[in-house]
Amino acid sequence: MAQHKSAEKRARTSKRRGARNAELKSRMRTEIKKIRASSDKAKAAVDLKKTVKLLDKLASKGIIHRNKAANLKSKLTALVSHLQ
Repeated sequence: MAQHKSAEKRARTSKRRGARNAELKSRMRTEIKKIRASSDKAKAAVDLKKTVKLLDKLASKGIIHRNKAANLKSKLTALVSHLQ
């Protein structure tokens, strides 16, 4: 257990940030699944635009690594471009 005021505050802050990060990662995974399950190219393209924005936001905040964001964007873009 935390012994100092600053350590108690750090524990509270970490808990809040961890919950926020988990929520955003869950949202990211849901958006990716939505694109992968899509068979309509127009709908997938709209979803891709939102997902790319989300991935950039997560990478800029340090929630995911910027290379992971780049890899996901590349794979999803290729997937959408191959849809009929």
